[in-house]
Amino acid sequence: MISCVIPAYNEERRLGATIARVSEYFAAGGREYEIIVVDDGSRDATARLAAELAHLHPHCRLMSLGRNRGKGAAVRHGVAGSRGDLVLFSDADLSTPIEELEVLEKAILNGSDIAVGSRALPGSRIEVHQPRLRELMGKTYNLLIRVTLMSGIHDTQCGFKLFRGPVARELFGLARIDDFGFDVEILYLAGRRGFRITEVPVRWINSPASRVMVFSDSAGMLYDLLRVRAWSLLGKYRADV
Repeated sequence: MISCVIPAYNEERRLGATIARVSEYFAAGGREYEIIVVDDGSRDATARLAAELAHLHPHCRLMSLGRNRGKGAAVRHGVAGSRGDLVLFSDADLSTPIEELEVLEKAILNGSDIAVGSRALPGSRIEVHQPRLRELMGKTYNLLIRVTLMSGIHDTQCGFKLFRGPVARELFGLARIDDFGFDVEILYLAGRRGFRITEVPVRWINSPASRVMVFSDSAGMLYDLLRVRAWSLLGKYRADV
């Protein structure tokens, strides 16, 4: 079975279409699946809509954080409740189309523990770009990651990653970061524990309704990066190896 974890914060306008598309994709493949929508304390009707969708789609279920804690906390909560042999987490806007799962699964079948969707490799297809400033800041952030924390991954922030189920539940059980910097922490922990990570080029379409706030979220991600670096230097992760 595959578990698809979708963190959702104020996603009432597009969640219905996303669940329908993901459900249709999995059903067409004839595979066993579950879709876990994690409401991150939305202020709109996301939780109510997700509950209604769970009634319409028997493979979909809702989990709720009750209050807004951040994307990392939402994904961590969903992974903890997952049952799949494979666990995918995908952004609610499907900026990476669900059909790209096929190329991530090939990496897992070839022996990887984690397949990371990437917008920064030869073969990546960016059909609609982010605003230039946001794209530049993203590239700068990933350069800082490679210089200060870990090398070898060119795009840590693409919201489309596939894990072997036990690996996902182990790593997210160790994670501490609640916000957008959680991807970096997860990949750092994976490297420390010797898991095999493959970065895979994917198709990506920027959503004009993205909720990322360029300056505030970038500052938060930098803070999270510094926290992971500091915790590493202070030996906070040693018990997790």
